[in-house]
Amino acid sequence: MNKAAKDLKFNGEKLFITLADGETVHVIKTGQGTPLLLMHTIRTQIEYFSEMIPFYAANHTVYAVDLPGHGQSSINKNINYDEPYLRAAITQVIQQLGLSNLTLVGESIGATLALTLAATLPDQIRQVFAVNTYDYETRYADGIRRGNLIANFMLWNYSIPVHGAIFAALENQFFLSLVMNGGVTNIRSIPGWLMKLFAQTGRRPGYTYLGRNILKNWRSWSQATSLYPQVTCPVTLVYGEFDWSRQPERTRTLHQLTTARLETVAGAGHFLSVDHPQALQRVFNRADHA
Repeated sequence: MNKAAKDLKFNGEKLFITLADGETVHVIKTGQGTPLLLMHTIRTQIEYFSEMIPFYAANHTVYAVDLPGHGQSSINKNINYDEPYLRAAITQVIQQLGLSNLTLVGESIGATLALTLAATLPDQIRQVFAVNTYDYETRYADGIRRGNLIANFMLWNYSIPVHGAIFAALENQFFLSLVMNGGVTNIRSIPGWLMKLFAQTGRRPGYTYLGRNILKNWRSWSQATSLYPQVTCPVTLVYGEFDWSRQPERTRTLHQLTTARLETVAGAGHFLSVDHPQALQRVFNRADHA
């Protein structure tokens, strides 16, 4: 067993769901109880939730998803990885797994997807737990760029045609760590084995295309908020105190969700599941037993 697998602290059934377009989505199933679908942040994968999955699995059957193109899911350079594509893909995953009475838990882009899925699949979704939604209204990849100066510099380079593809290909564990440190309040929160795994995944063929394409489609994540008023199930909207979002953006999202309540985790940043997992667990317990 390698270091990453050892530190995951959970075992699960490994599934690959084939979509209508022939692409595959990697899913790990674990735990017992009512179903819970777990969706990760931008530029991460299932292992991002290594501290949270055993917690969720204590009372739920957890389906942790590598979003299309991420982790061990397939990558296709002919696909436009915008919010509508990812939402359609996860809809197929839910349908093929036959899930209903479903709790959706998502972080960052996963949180935005949880809300848009709830809007479009109202009969199948029981509740949403949306953490640091990635639905900003500003410029290219603005959320990540707010993290720190290194993230701003790197994302600016990614946005330049031709040069951006070359620059993205130079990404390594050191620079990726500097960027992700902009999403936590304690840089020791992100374990070294996890950053090593993210860096290894980043060397997969096509992964630099995926990363740039996701960021290029930032408008689709902002436009996704138009679906929020259609959400009818209970929503717990969670923000780290120092999340990349600004207060007017948090207020806007809350007001678009008529069934939502808002919780703020003090002293936490964007990557809440690694930054303050115990605090996030307490917030989830309050929501799940409400």
